[in-house]
Amino acid sequence: MPSQKIGIRLTVLGIICFMMFVVAGFVWKMNQPVVMKKEQLRANGAIVLDTPRIFSDFELIDHLGQDFSKKRFLGKWSMVFFGFTRCPDFCPTTLSVLNETYDKLKVSEKDRLQIVLISLDSERDSVEELANYIPYFNPRFIGVTGNKHYIKRFASEVNIAYNRVYLDDSNYTVDHSTQILLINPKGDYHGFFKVPHTPEKLRQTWRSIAYVF
Repeated sequence: MPSQKIGIRLTVLGIICFMMFVVAGFVWKMNQPVVMKKEQLRANGAIVLDTPRIFSDFELIDHLGQDFSKKRFLGKWSMVFFGFTRCPDFCPTTLSVLNETYDKLKVSEKDRLQIVLISLDSERDSVEELANYIPYFNPRFIGVTGNKHYIKRFASEVNIAYNRVYLDDSNYTVDHSTQILLINPKGDYHGFFKVPHTPEKLRQTWRSIAYVF
């Protein structure tokens, strides 16, 4: 009789352990990103280059007055947007979308991703201007300005087009490409996200890209 009770207990314990294993596996699977094929990524606005592109180094400065070179891209993913603080509509809209994208990431994901704005109007976008502008969207975002020749070369190497458009004798705006670049943790141009941008698509596609990298 005692041996029968022991057998029943062992059976129950085995069933409990099996159920815990199944539940743990289910939870683990639910926490994994959905891995998309290139066609699926493209359908969701994410274009991954067949071969990541190496671009030239540069010497710029961030909104905290710290040096910003290509080294700042190493070790984590970067979503990079080219814009300017006086942009009336698309830039603040995109930064707001990026903020919502970033805000809903897991803590571990936030540690693996940085959001960077490269100014295309460095003559007016001083460190002080960016220091007042960037934290409005997210205190962890990075604003970058500096030598316009470095910025022009960087933009050209990652297929960002822009040009100054004069509104009158004393004022101008900047027309520019609207894609969000993706720089991989090796510091290479990995791909880009096309408009229209939504937080859901940006999160889902980035998670897939980062998971298989």
